[in-house]
Amino acid sequence: MGLLKTIFFLLLFYYGFKFIAKLIAPFLLNKVASSMQQKAAQQFGKREPKNTVKEGETIIDKAPKKQSQSKNSVGEYVDFEEID
Repeated sequence: MGLLKTIFFLLLFYYGFKFIAKLIAPFLLNKVASSMQQKAAQQFGKREPKNTVKEGETIIDKAPKKQSQSKNSVGEYVDFEEID
């Protein structure tokens, strides 16, 4: 009898939780989405638009790569011996 009672309460809890989750989940998701939207709007609002670029002007934001010490340096040479 104790096993049946335990199974009954587990099923009752499972279906009860499932029912309540269906009622509460949309509210929670809406609240999380709106808070994320507000944070994104605050972060976007803090940025200042760059209007210093004239039309037709080319800007490169990347620094040029430094030349390596020798152009032919591929790596260290390792001499292998064959093993029969």
